[in-house]
Parts: sequence; structure tokens; C-alpha cells
Amino acid sequence: MTGTISRRSGVAFRISRAVLACGIAPFAMMAADAQAQAAPSPEDAEQRDGPIITSNDIVVQAGIGFRNRSENAEPILQYDTEYFQRFEPLTAGDALKRVPSVTFLSDVIESDGARLRGLPPGYTQILISGDRVPGSATDRSFFLDRIPAELISRVEIIRSSSARRTGDAVAGSLNIVLRDGYQLDGGYVRAGALHYDDNELEPSLGAVFGGQVGPGRLLLGANLQGRHNPKKKTSLRYDDSPENNPDYGTQEFNNREDQTDTRDGKDYSFNGTYEIDGDTTDFKLNGFYVRTDRTETERSFEYDDPTAITGPLPTGNLLSDNANVADIDQENYGIDGKLSQEWSLGKTSIRVGYAKFDEQRKETEYEADLDVDAGDPVGFEGTLTSTNIVDKEFSVKLEHEFKLSDQINFVIGGYLQNKKRRTAILDTDEEDEFPGLASTWNQFSNNPTTLSGGLSRADLEPTDGGVNTIKEDRRDVFALVEGKSGGFSWEAGLRYETTDLKITDFTEAAAIPMQKNSYNKLLPSASFKLDLTGVDRIIGSVARTNRRPDFNFLSPALLEEEVGDSDLLGNPQLDPETAWGFDLGYERRIGRGGIVGVNIFYRDVKDLIELTNTGEEGSEGEGTFVFQPRNVGDGKVYGIEFDLSTDLGFIGLPNTGVFGNFSYLDSEVTDFAGERRFNDQSKYVYNFGFIQDIPSYGAAFGATYRKQGSAFGRVIAEEVTTTYGADLEIFVEKRFGKSFTIRAVGSNLLDGKKKEAFNKFDNLADQADRKFDEYELESERAGPVFQVIARYAF
Repeated sequence: MTGTISRRSGVAFRISRAVLACGIAPFAMMAADAQAQAAPSPEDAEQRDGPIITSNDIVVQAGIGFRNRSENAEPILQYDTEYFQRFEPLTAGDALKRVPSVTFLSDVIESDGARLRGLPPGYTQILISGDRVPGSATDRSFFLDRIPAELISRVEIIRSSSARRTGDAVAGSLNIVLRDGYQLDGGYVRAGALHYDDNELEPSLGAVFGGQVGPGRLLLGANLQGRHNPKKKTSLRYDDSPENNPDYGTQEFNNREDQTDTRDGKDYSFNGTYEIDGDTTDFKLNGFYVRTDRTETERSFEYDDPTAITGPLPTGNLLSDNANVADIDQENYGIDGKLSQEWSLGKTSIRVGYAKFDEQRKETEYEADLDVDAGDPVGFEGTLTSTNIVDKEFSVKLEHEFKLSDQINFVIGGYLQNKKRRTAILDTDEEDEFPGLASTWNQFSNNPTTLSGGLSRADLEPTDGGVNTIKEDRRDVFALVEGKSGGFSWEAGLRYETTDLKITDFTEAAAIPMQKNSYNKLLPSASFKLDLTGVDRIIGSVARTNRRPDFNFLSPALLEEEVGDSDLLGNPQLDPETAWGFDLGYERRIGRGGIVGVNIFYRDVKDLIELTNTGEEGSEGEGTFVFQPRNVGDGKVYGIEFDLSTDLGFIGLPNTGVFGNFSYLDSEVTDFAGERRFNDQSKYVYNFGFIQDIPSYGAAFGATYRKQGSAFGRVIAEEVTTTYGADLEIFVEKRFGKSFTIRAVGSNLLDGKKKEAFNKFDNLADQADRKFDEYELESERAGPVFQVIARYAF
């Protein structure tokens, strides 16, 4: 198909009473309409009434994609899929590596927990088409490597907050907007393969179709993505740190660990939408499903020499042999329905949704202790751990909008969410001894797994604090006023959030197994955009946001030796952290579709959750204590963000596109040891690149380079400094007619490296006195990945 068609296509359909009678209670939230919780921008309105993109337009890109200029009052950066597609990102996380202020602390060639403005993932609100989604992480974050990039219509960085959305966005929000039936006409298939450094091949297959079906429009998409990540790690461990030894390398060597870490799996995903737009009534139904089957295999050898690779003691250098395998099955799914009605008193909309995350994890670890004297038996330990996390959310949002004047709208609404999270962590172990084994053990032909007598699921028992349920019921109300006058648009609102929490621990580690907590927060927000000229504008916002406590901190269980040699007692009475913040930015249009922008931001965080010494003696006796998370700290976050994306038509190169962004990130927190930044916040992140289109040959090529700065984290009994190497990606594209494109992409071409330096201590007193238990230098690397992807439109 070629050309475009009108979105409405003359359809004037009024939802029948029969449809209304069916209700929308069964519908869920994961792939909901972006308007359900994100304020609709003029661009959204244009999409609803403007031309539909054909599949040919997606498969054969007619030009270079740049950042969009949002007309929303809120500070939003919009990136359509055309901005990412030529570099063929596998996941939403991979796509976000090219946008401002997003960092990751993942393993190399992985992009899971997004850290907007460098803050831990729990400070960033992840939205899928405008709605929150549950995940497995205890900090309430959602791993973006679970969303295939092929399903994305656009990505939005929402720098501030609005009364329309939940206020869990101290750092901001990342909105992954999925395609719907009114954004595509026709279909296309995608097929390709990825080649990894260990010569492994993985498939990449997908298909998408959108078109008119009955009175509405339907979109269906399916995706199969092979995942593979072969890494090599080396750890050098010392009894002391260089900070106590001015001559680096003079500290006493302890051991070296060589590890192979391979992560292998498949992602299966499906999404669908059906939408009917009438004269006064609109209806939309969405579904979304992602399944991940993944195996993580680690094999580690410890040696007593920095370089030697020999067999066990006493004649060799091998101290231990460890085999660790984790089988992981994850399912994310949801279904969602929205009904909107325009009538004499304005527009009323209701959205009802249900979403579920389910993770089943089985992990075994077997270790042979070969650090024995001649003739002594080899020690053996084995552990089986079973983890099941189920997180369910049911939500309803009701909103009504009416006009106060031709230029001012008033919006009121309510939000209900019932959340239930169940965690079950169980384990069992075994020990044994094997006389004479050291003299015959070969780590390259033997495996400690074979020494196991057989660990059974029937022997699994709950770990301390490992079996619990959390019920969290939210009831919010909000109101806002928004308007536009000439080149000035604005929004101001209030959101009042109430939360009732009930947590029940089913293990013997909790003195009071069931506890409750309630809290409420008033969250004001305001934003504006002011056009200074036809190409220049200022964007500003101020908002109060919050961050809810981590799930593992809420458990009432007492966990022994969880903080070095000391114990950790959970605190169900924790309140959310809150933050007042502002953003102030400037944007300027360049050429035909380019844009350059700069933004400063600031957050003043109160009630920061930090571990506090209760004064009680720990389970290990004198010198150890019981620590508990409490709302005792304050913090500040600030920085400056710059981004540019434009063609070079103003210098006579209209088919050359350049892009780049740089973010300087900083913060201040005072903890038990003094001042630091927020844990693991990178000092900076930048990327830049170009795309060269050659229309006469139907070809294009380009490159992108990314680097993020070092990060430091400190908790009781451990400190870590993390550094990353740079990342380089290159693509080459050839287009054939109006229906077929093939691309070759090389990523991680600089053999990405991650290095970590760990300072480890037995307790807080030793940390203060700098008496090290261990100093460890860990390095991890992965080789380049090459992929060839073909798309055909029909």
C-alpha cells in the first residue's frame, strides 16, 4: 500500500447500549491509551485526525528522524520510532541509550533498569502508553529490556509531573508509547539474525498489521527475539585497599576469580488494539503480553595467583570451582479498556485496567572447595533457591473535562488502584566431603554439579523474610486548569494521593507478622511554554513528587548478617520520600525539522530513606548492631541537559543528519560517613552521531557513540565505584523500491567494559576506621554484536 488515508475515514459510529452493557471491567492497564494518564498534546490530536502512516513509510524511511517539538505545556521530549529504528535497537532500553540523561548500571550490552538523571531506577516512573506497570524489582522499577523496540511508536521523556499522573516521578517519567490501529495502515514482516562474540546466532522475527476492521481499526503485532550475552569477568581481591597503600599494588594479594557469565534466552511478545472513534463516543481496547525464557550460566574459578591457571593445591593454584545456573521464566501481560463520551457538560472518560507480572526463578549453585592440604578431603556445598514473585494491579481512572472559556479547560478526576504483591523465596542446601578428589580434579573437564547428591524441591524451606504479601490500595483525586493564549500555554493542578498498606510476613523472622500503614500526600504541579518568536521558546515547570519505599524495606522481618556482620530489621511504617523540584529550559528550531535545547533541573528531596542504627546488639554479638531503614535524610539533585538533532540543510547538506546530547548530573546526600552523591549516580552521560542518507542510491549509513561517567555508591559495610567504557554503533542500509529494506548493524564495537572497585568491611566501625575485610577489582567485558535485519511491507 502507498499513500495515506484519513484517520476517521468517514466513520461516525456511536457505541451501542449493548456494548456499554458489556462493561469494561475486564480490561487492563498495560498498553492503555496515552491519554489515560498522560496529558494529550496537540500532536496527539493531530494523530487522531490526521493522516495514518502506511507500512511502506515505516519500512522505507523517506528521511531522517529527529526529536519532535511537543506543544504540551509540560516539558516533554518526544522521539518517534524513526529516530531509533535505523540502529535496530532490540528493546526499549536499547532505544533509550540515545536520549538525554538516561543512564544504566546494567551489565555490558544490557539496558534494563533506566536511571533518569542518574538516580536509582525507583526514582523514575516507567509508563507503557501512559500507564504504570508492575515489575519484579523491589524498588518498584520496571526493566525496559522486557519491551521489544518493534512495538514502540514513540518514546517520551517527561521531565516534570502533572496532576493527571501519579506522582511517583522524582527524576521524571519515561513513557513508552506503543503503536495502535490508528497509527498504521497495512502490514510488514521483519526477519533477521544476530551474531555474538562466541559465534552464537540468535533469531529476530516480527510482524505487524494495522487496518480497518468493521466499524473500527485493528492493530496486531507479534515478535520473537533471541537474547544472548556472553561475558567474561575477572576479579582481583586484596586484603587492603590502595588508599592505605600509597604505592598501588603493594597491598597483600588474596585471590583471583575468573568467570564466564552467559545469559541466553528468548522473548515472545504480542500486542493488539481495537479502536472505534465516533462523533461523540470513542472506545479503545488494548492487550499486551511479553514472555521471557532465560538461562543465566556462570562458571567461576578462584586462584591464589594473579595470573597462573593450574589445577588444585598443593601443586597448583586452584582454590575453588563454582557452577551457578539460574532458569528464569517471566510473564508480563495486561488488558485495558477506555470509553470516552462528549456531551453538553464536557467530555467524560473512564479507563479500567488489569496488569500482572509473574516471575518464576530456579537457581542452583555448587562449589568445590579445593583450598585443602595434601590428603585432606575436598569440601562441597550446594544450594537450590526457588523464587516466585507475582505482582497484580487493578486500576480505574475517571476523568471529566469541560471548558471554562474558549481558551481555558478545567479537568477533575479520580484514580483507584488495588495492588497485591506476593513473594516466595525458599531454599535448601547440602554439604559433603570427597577424599582424594583434589589430586584428580580438572576444572576444565569436571564440574561441581556432578558432586551433588540431588537437591529436591520437596526440601525447600522459606528464607527469613522471604515469604510475604503486600497489599497497597490507592485512592487519588486530582484537578487541574489548563489553557492556551497565542504563544503561551500553561497548566496548574493539584493531586491528593492516599495509600493504605498491609504487609504480612509468613516466616518466623517477624516478631509482628502483620502490620499496616497509611499515608497521604498533596502534590501540586504547574508547567508553561512561552513562544518568544516563531522558533524560540522557554519551558518551565514546578512540581512536588514522591518515591514510595522499597518492598524489601517494608518487610517486618529481622534478617541476620544482612548488613555486613550486622542485622537488618524492616520498617512497615516508612513514609514515601518527597521532593520539590523545577525544570527550566530553552528550545530553538533549526532548519526544516531540527531542534536544539538546554534545560536545568533541581530537586530538593525530603524524608530520604537511610539505614539507621537502632542501638540494639546484633546476632553476632559485640560490635554488631540491628539497622533499620527510616525517613531521616535529605538530598539535592541538580544538573544541566543539552540536546541537538537536525539536518545540515542550512550549510547545503539536507541529507545529513546529526544528533547529540550531553547531561551533567550531580547531587548531595549526607549519610553515616559524610557527604556523597545519590548512590550510583553517573557524573555525566553523552552520545552523538550522524546519519547520511543517499536518496539517489536508496541507501543510508550512520554511527552513534555513547559514554557515561563513573558512579559511586556507599552503603553500610560496602562501597563501590563503577566505570564504563564507550559504546560505538554503526549501521548500513539499502532500500529496494517502496516495500523492502535491509540493514546491517554493528554494536558494542569497542568491546564494552565495565569495571568495579569494591571496598568491603565487616561492620560500620571498621568502615569508619578504614579497616578493610577485602578490596576487590572486578572487570567485565563483552565482544561486538552484529545483526542483519530485513523488513518487507505489504
